[in-house]
Amino acid sequence: MSLVLVPPARWERWVANFVTRHGEAPLEVVDGALRAEAADGSHFVAHLPFATAYAGPAEPGAFAAAAAAPAEWGVLLVRKGGFAVARLRGGELVEHKIGQRHVQGRTKAGGQSQQRFARRRDNQARQAYDAAADHAARILAPGVVVTGGDRGAVDAVLADPRLQRLTVVEPWLAVPDPRRAVLDQAVLDAGALRVEVVNA
Repeated sequence: MSLVLVPPARWERWVANFVTRHGEAPLEVVDGALRAEAADGSHFVAHLPFATAYAGPAEPGAFAAAAAAPAEWGVLLVRKGGFAVARLRGGELVEHKIGQRHVQGRTKAGGQSQQRFARRRDNQARQAYDAAADHAARILAPGVVVTGGDRGAVDAVLADPRLQRLTVVEPWLAVPDPRRAVLDQAVLDAGALRVEVVNA
């Protein structure tokens, strides 16, 4: 199985291409998602973004139209070397902050020197996560947030009690060190349809 993120505007074309490759694939709504299985055994299950369940007709256009962003939502990306936080209203970026922090690279030295480097790295990473949590608490509104980067780093930031008001939803975004272009792409990916595809 592979996971594909499809922008809602391209969904009808994506379904048409699936049918061209695999043959007729009747659509049905199952458990809040859109499912189709072709005669050759290939199938897909498509989910709306932001943990939204779909209850409309089994039709590509209606499904794509249902992929609306929440009134207020956010994106939180964290890696050891930096973070990006954004608050959005619908599809519009309202406020954001991108920060980079220096975290010591690994050393090949052994013994006490290695332990000292490890402690320094841990302290630098902790400071970076604290900074990310401060900005997330200031910028993000209570509600839905899409996360990505390094799972351990994101978990460390979300452990801040001020962020308990956030509800993390799929997809998880595997991103490099957050920069503005990375954040912009993450916003697009967060609003995409999540499609699990099995090709026979």
